[in-house]
Amino acid sequence: MLRQHAEQQFAEELTELAKADSRQRPPNWRLSPWAVRTYLLGGRLSNGFEVSPKYIGNARLIEIAISTLATDRALLLYGLPGTAKSWVSEHLAAAIAGDSTLLIQGTAGTDESALRYGWNYARLLVEGPTPAALVASPLMTAMREGKLARIEELTRISSEVQDTLITILSEKTLPIPELNTEVQARKGFNVIATANNRDKGVNDLSSALMRRFNTVVLPLPQNLEEEVRIVERRVADLGRALELPAEKPALEEIRRVVTIFRELREGKTLDGSLKLKVPSGTLSTAEAISVVNSGLALAAYYGDGTLRAGDLAAGLTGAIVKDPVQDRVVWLEYLQTVMKERTGWQDLYRACREVV
Repeated sequence: MLRQHAEQQFAEELTELAKADSRQRPPNWRLSPWAVRTYLLGGRLSNGFEVSPKYIGNARLIEIAISTLATDRALLLYGLPGTAKSWVSEHLAAAIAGDSTLLIQGTAGTDESALRYGWNYARLLVEGPTPAALVASPLMTAMREGKLARIEELTRISSEVQDTLITILSEKTLPIPELNTEVQARKGFNVIATANNRDKGVNDLSSALMRRFNTVVLPLPQNLEEEVRIVERRVADLGRALELPAEKPALEEIRRVVTIFRELREGKTLDGSLKLKVPSGTLSTAEAISVVNSGLALAAYYGDGTLRAGDLAAGLTGAIVKDPVQDRVVWLEYLQTVMKERTGWQDLYRACREVV
């Protein structure tokens, strides 16, 4: 399996946490809020078992997110693309409900049936509207079973469809007028939605819907070292999953990629001595992980298995140059004014110049 669900991949950690967890749990939760926090942020249990961190960043934000899900308010994870919103959402559902699969992917084509319910039309034509002909949505299933439903990219869904959530979140009830009945949510039910601020103005949430959510903004990593740790950990995890026959990347190579992304993202060098033009892309942490993994694949299959500057150059250029005119100018200027002059970066400069 290329990628397991969080509750499968980290089943041992969840089992050990459940054994060590003697604190009070909200109704229908698999773990207490303390154990969920430990699962997300990592830590050592009393029996010496080490829980790996799934999120590296502000612990208070995770605590707010967890405590929100223990109330009657839904949770909205908001922020730039690549700030681990979906990742945090999946792990919260895995730790709290033991099931991260009740997922609705928001797109411009998402209709009300994706949020509420649909029909098996073959049965509907023969039997008419019956419970057997009803096709439950992940949200309806979560209500019935007292679990967490996840909605990805909420602001990509049209405003009319978004407002379907208002009754569900306020009344905890999903009417089914065709059957003259309703589904009432069991204890433990809640919703985790994600949205990125690059979509602001696409389908903004109505004030009525926003009142049903508690919004937690997930920021970009605060400093270079924090972002390097995130990239290093995720690259190692993905490398094992993809079985790339390459050596573990040198920390210095990861540091160089993260440095480039941070400087271009912020429009200045790390020491603040030089202002830079900003490219059109987000240059998120997730993209930095992708660049290093792409480099590892090149090193493994077309090199000697060691990640070098030439393996990173194509991935860096592809991540930065989204607009072939504007972004190419930004990237060339960075190469000439920053990378060329930086001690120890000549190999990366030459490699990037070859592919730009």
